[in-house]
Amino acid sequence: MNTQTSKSDHTPVHYRHTQPGYVTVTALLAGMLITYSSFMSEEGQLGMYGIALTSGLGLLTVLFSSLITEVTDQEFRFYFGPGFWTRTFPLDTIQSVEVVRNPIWYGWGIRYTPAGWLYNVSGRSAVEIDLGTEGVIRVGTDEPEQLAQVLTRHVPTES
Repeated sequence: MNTQTSKSDHTPVHYRHTQPGYVTVTALLAGMLITYSSFMSEEGQLGMYGIALTSGLGLLTVLFSSLITEVTDQEFRFYFGPGFWTRTFPLDTIQSVEVVRNPIWYGWGIRYTPAGWLYNVSGRSAVEIDLGTEGVIRVGTDEPEQLAQVLTRHVPTES
């Protein structure tokens, strides 16, 4: 087992994966280009609205550039890009884990779906995690089997 150390608290990390957000980055960069060209005046100047929208899309591109998932001895943690929107769950709250494929209309980003909260930057593969009283979440990943296998080790078994 390849054990690393978490950047946040020096806890041993048993699983760590970074999924690049190809879909979100491509869509946001296209949005920046369209916004830039739409707000460009005939004099070759970008208006205030164009600057604000292009800057906002640039910020979103950085924030949603990747999705990092980590599993330590105690918790499951994931966050976007440089640490934006970090979610942490104790492993002992996990009731079940299942590899799933999201319908295309679930999209990408952070959103509430009929299946629960979805956190995704690219693709349709995800791991659905039942957190008991916390509800059900889906975390997008391009390594769903590996993440599910690591998390399943911590699911309580019925005797």
